Amino acid sequence: MEKQLERIYAGFLGMNAGIRLGAPVEPAAWDFQRIAQFCGDIRGYVRNYKNFAADDDVNGPVYFLRGLLDNGVHNELTPQAVGEAWLNYARDGIGLYWWGGDGVSTEHTAYNNLKRGIPAPQSGSIAQNGLELAEQIGGQIFIDTWGLINLGDPHKAAQMAAAAASVSHDGNGVYGGAFLAACIAAAYTAENVDEILDAGMAEIPADCTYAAVVNAVRKFHRENPNDWRACMQYLIDNWGYDKYGGVCHIIPNAGVCILSMLYGAGDFSRTIEIATMCGWDTDCNAGNVGTILGVYCGLTGIPDHYRKPMNDFIVLSGISGYLNNLDVPTYCKFLYQLSRLTHGLEEDPSVKLPRGGELLFDFTLPGSTHGLRLSNELRFVKHTTEDGLQLVIDRILPADNCDVYYKPFYRREDFDDERYKPVFSPTVYSGQTLKVRMIPHFYLDGRIYVRPYVRTAVRKERYEGEVLWLEDNQELELEFRIPDTCGDCVAELGFHIEAAPETTLRVFAMLELKEMTVTGKGQYQVATALCREEFLQQTPFALNHGQWSAEAGRLLCQTQEPAQAYTGNYYATDVQLASDIRAGVGSCLMARAAGARRYVAAGFLAEGKVGLRVHKAGQYTDHTVEFPWKDGRTYHVELNVKGSHAELVLDGETVCAAELPDMAPYGMVGFAQETAGTAAFRDLFVKESGSYPHMIPQ
Repeated sequence: MEKQLERIYAGFLGMNAGIRLGAPVEPAAWDFQRIAQFCGDIRGYVRNYKNFAADDDVNGPVYFLRGLLDNGVHNELTPQAVGEAWLNYARDGIGLYWWGGDGVSTEHTAYNNLKRGIPAPQSGSIAQNGLELAEQIGGQIFIDTWGLINLGDPHKAAQMAAAAASVSHDGNGVYGGAFLAACIAAAYTAENVDEILDAGMAEIPADCTYAAVVNAVRKFHRENPNDWRACMQYLIDNWGYDKYGGVCHIIPNAGVCILSMLYGAGDFSRTIEIATMCGWDTDCNAGNVGTILGVYCGLTGIPDHYRKPMNDFIVLSGISGYLNNLDVPTYCKFLYQLSRLTHGLEEDPSVKLPRGGELLFDFTLPGSTHGLRLSNELRFVKHTTEDGLQLVIDRILPADNCDVYYKPFYRREDFDDERYKPVFSPTVYSGQTLKVRMIPHFYLDGRIYVRPYVRTAVRKERYEGEVLWLEDNQELELEFRIPDTCGDCVAELGFHIEAAPETTLRVFAMLELKEMTVTGKGQYQVATALCREEFLQQTPFALNHGQWSAEAGRLLCQTQEPAQAYTGNYYATDVQLASDIRAGVGSCLMARAAGARRYVAAGFLAEGKVGLRVHKAGQYTDHTVEFPWKDGRTYHVELNVKGSHAELVLDGETVCAAELPDMAPYGMVGFAQETAGTAAFRDLFVKESGSYPHMIPQ
């Protein structure tokens, strides 16, 4: 267990380190020569970020994997299952992929094909889109998770990657996905880079162009083993962008991946650095080889200057704001357990996963932080060990206090850039309970207390719990039920540390953090008056279609097609929802929203009719009743969902109830405008009940 889980963790960290390193010099203006001129010999991140925003190179590996989850982890992975994930987890035209235009961006083209009803793999085929478009780089940049869930099984990794890549690519575009996924899987047991490359070559046709560029770079390296820049010039001259059309062809970039692995000689840092210094698609190439070398080298091979700035936190930009806030150790444990299930094994009971919808930070993976942050890094220092996370309290006086916190929600102000337009809904809600287990160790006499707290996102209000005093070597469990935040989102969750006011001598201690959890059901309000337009969304709502604005305390929608606004816990099962809605055809509440194509809408479905509508894979079924609602009048609308039963309540009267067996078992909440038209919603009240599901569908 330990080795495989840690290698998955190292591979995922390595991928994201490579992406983060390469992203600033990805634009075409940063070519091989300019990177050398202005960046020199890269030996670390070329740009610092408050937080690194989303990137398609991680969006794809995380969200496309849900095609396997939604189709059944024991079933064969099909292109159409992954294609459904493309449609279900993307906001049409924003985030997730590069929306560069139909016929220009391979991903945009494939998405539109799927949307028009063209099935996968035809959606990505040469016959449908032409050779040039089908062989762009995307076939290999979204495949990392297929390798990570198949460590030691290159053939199965290649099969899954090829099926997934065929949604949008064909020919060498698919071969590249199979090749690199096999390399990731082989890196788990390989003894050298050549063995890794051999495993990749075994999964693609020997006479394809992709194999030819691999062989050419390997031959050049054998003859010129010490000059990677000469090899890059060889690629530019013989395999460059001028030889292969489109925006970002796979063949030149495949050459860079092979070059960087060979000249990196098994060293993680040097490999991603060379991949970045070569130019072309720097974040894609450095990300792919970062995964391979992360698995190959393990955690000890990734130096702190690449690992620590990530702080175990990755941003995504899919349709679920909840899933977009990714805790890396938890996700890697999820991949590990998924890997076992897909290989016919039981889940490993020694590796704990939270229920979907809850948080579990146990710091058991070496060096893991689960994204915890400190407000004062002068006198308080995070110290990671093989045994967990320690907090060094370095000789403090009462003036030296610190908040130790996790961020369940982010706003635009937390980022330096707009990459791939992430959007967030909180991962923590009022009504849930925070627990933190810790053991203090004092090195100098003194008194220190801790106090749990949350801070909100818009009003910046702080809510605190009771003071708890630390006793030397005595385990303490801090517990705090998150209070009603009056419609605002929880932006910080943690505890405050401070020395006793009467302290005159400096206090030196260490807190050993054992576990931090958030459990229980949310009961909260989303105040539409607090919505803010950020990243082209109305935070905390992720928007799909339509023009949405927040005016006079209401969330307004104007649209020419069905439009949705998603928020809330992605894993919510049974819920009671309420909102004041201005009646108009199509204006609805939304629950069990497992994506763009799986949700229940409840409200004013037609003139003189109200009811429930179940969306599934692009189709819907209605359960309606006659009701003389008045256009433009505001109604208090409630939607109650429990198990497969749903009921619609208007102004306190139950007007429609039905059994809906086709509902998704869990999902987000929000608003929907089901037809072309306008809509107005004021506030959303959410009360969750029932059990949260297992993170991996059973």
